[in-house]
Amino acid sequence: MSVQSAIRRKTAPDIRARKQAEPIVMLTSYHAHTAALVDRHCDVILVGDSLGSVMHGFETTVPVTLDMMILQGASVMRGSQQALVVVDMPFGSYEASREQAFNSAVRIMKETQCGAVKLEGGVRMAETIAFLSGRGIPVMGHVGLTPQSINTLGSFRAQGRSEMDWGPIEDDAKAVADAGAFSVVVEAVAEPLARKITETIAIPTIGIGASAACDGQVLVLEDMLGLSPRTPKFVRRYGNLGPAIEAAIEGYAADVRSRAFPGPEHVYEMKKS
Repeated sequence: MSVQSAIRRKTAPDIRARKQAEPIVMLTSYHAHTAALVDRHCDVILVGDSLGSVMHGFETTVPVTLDMMILQGASVMRGSQQALVVVDMPFGSYEASREQAFNSAVRIMKETQCGAVKLEGGVRMAETIAFLSGRGIPVMGHVGLTPQSINTLGSFRAQGRSEMDWGPIEDDAKAVADAGAFSVVVEAVAEPLARKITETIAIPTIGIGASAACDGQVLVLEDMLGLSPRTPKFVRRYGNLGPAIEAAIEGYAADVRSRAFPGPEHVYEMKKS
């Protein structure tokens, strides 16, 4: 048996079974080469609509299209082998009706071969989640701060900072779980609320800015590597690659301008020796 055939990719049921077990490790990726690196260490790779900001310089995720998500999702699938790949459903691709959501999700899964989709919203999306789950499409939910709703939220501020505001977020998480989602991202909520949701619902919670109380954690890869010009306050940087990359580019540019860059003859001589 070849090494490649022996590798089994994780599935939505595998992640669902991690409730109150070993924490779930999740990062974003948008390219085959970063997916290969992330794949070695993560249980889940999220092809997030955050690619709008990371790759295209958009201020929000709202302009991201279904075609953009499919293109990058297919790339991540080609670069990974063992992690469950989840692809975000972008704004406008699922809200109009259950049928619209189903058609969009089918396109994503057929054209990328990913293992699940993610959509934002709790109570208002429960019927859609149930519709998709009942038709063979694994769904990861997303509650708390929902970036696609930025135009109604007004800002990317934390949610549920006052206990008086907890009720709707708890209802959202419960609705997502009851509708059949296999896990739910909980974004930018206070630790006591994240802990309460995690202890209350039957599916794994994956926090982003929601403390270590969740069943797992997710970050945008470029944020934690120090490649993003602006990062949320809750992000811990595990690297500072931005200055290192800029220094390497600066060195390359200086070599080219001073004609110190090796030409074909020099490369050929090195190989010969």
